[in-house]
Amino acid sequence: MKKQLHPLVGGTLLLTAAGLMTRLIGFFYKIFLSRAIGAEGIGIYQMIFPIYGVCYALTTSGAEIAVSRFVSRENGAGRPQSARQVLRVGLLLALGLAIPTAFLLYENAAFLARNILQETRTVQLLQIMAFTIPFGACHSCICGYYYGLKKPAVPAAAQLFEQLSRVGAVFLIYRVACEQGMGLSPLTAVIGLVIGEFASMLFCVFCVSGQSAPPGKSADGSGAPSLFSLTRQMLAMALPVTGNRLCMNLLASAESILLPLCLQQYGLSTKQALSVYGTLSGMALSFILFPSVLTGALSVMLLPSVSESQAAGDDASLSRTVRKTVSFCLPLGISFTVLFLLFGRFLGNFFFRSTLAGDFILTLAWICPFLYLNHTLHSILNGLGRTGTGFFNNLAGILIRILFVLCFVPRFGIEGYLWGLLAGQLIVCGMNLASLQEFLHN
Repeated sequence: MKKQLHPLVGGTLLLTAAGLMTRLIGFFYKIFLSRAIGAEGIGIYQMIFPIYGVCYALTTSGAEIAVSRFVSRENGAGRPQSARQVLRVGLLLALGLAIPTAFLLYENAAFLARNILQETRTVQLLQIMAFTIPFGACHSCICGYYYGLKKPAVPAAAQLFEQLSRVGAVFLIYRVACEQGMGLSPLTAVIGLVIGEFASMLFCVFCVSGQSAPPGKSADGSGAPSLFSLTRQMLAMALPVTGNRLCMNLLASAESILLPLCLQQYGLSTKQALSVYGTLSGMALSFILFPSVLTGALSVMLLPSVSESQAAGDDASLSRTVRKTVSFCLPLGISFTVLFLLFGRFLGNFFFRSTLAGDFILTLAWICPFLYLNHTLHSILNGLGRTGTGFFNNLAGILIRILFVLCFVPRFGIEGYLWGLLAGQLIVCGMNLASLQEFLHN
């Protein structure tokens, strides 16, 4: 008989393949953007993502994780109809927050650009970005449903379809603009973001609506929670996750907003500060985060697997999962640290035509082992229901980075921030490992 892959391994490989293709497309897209709109344009474009992160945390993050975990529970109990009910509740919760959030963002874009981001050129970008919020909420919940079923093919395809739609739309606009003697602006990149999210949502809705009614016990069958009970249970999980993510994204937004301002205190002009910020966030980090496609795929599949093992009381399986995660992520991170140390300057110069990007890659290489490991350890903590522990550990890391931004960047420039990134990742990694030590020694 042909031996089948374990769902965790098979799902991780599938998501890794899709993520790798998506990252490759996105990587070359970043190179294209860096040359089409320049380092300053990249900096302005990147400035809106802290606001996007806050909106996503408020409307989607808790609902997606709750859908994934409860679908896994209901499907594992032989109640696939109840699993569909979980999806409906998750969509209702997410869209109930996403639509008013998008409206408020659109109406208050000028205030946010002027008083929060301190950059009036981001007004239109924020207004256009507001349209992505309901689309993203819908497609994230549907992806959470398929993750809970351990069927990552649809989320993987949706991820790839979103990237292709985004890049294809921007490239089409670029060709039209070239024919008319015009150039691209950061606004074009945001329009591509909206088109990508909309296309991904349509794809997910088409897939889930075309799925035949699952056999098994009905949502009202024996042991299945009532609609009220299910909603209450999902809220009980989603609200703390949403609160944690919202807090983290607010702090991350503060970090991203403070960094260009502190660079100006160091002595850079507004244009220079935005260029340095754009080079770091839009160019150098593209390389550093590229290998995380492996750990990101593993993190997504770990949550439902860990939840099932915990529900079954299988501590031995949990211990194996944690140990294998560490033994995979640490060598991966060390390998890429060596790679970036050897070729960092060449990569920055060759791909982005930027010596500064190469210097950033060289410095950031040291965070790779801790960065890749932290992604997966945080997912394990969420799967175990220890969302508070994961939140506290990540909170410590981001507060360290903000401290470095405020205290070291005005004196030492961008180097002060890079030191903060390394210190934060190192400390969070130690705290995550300490939180899971019982599984490391079994």
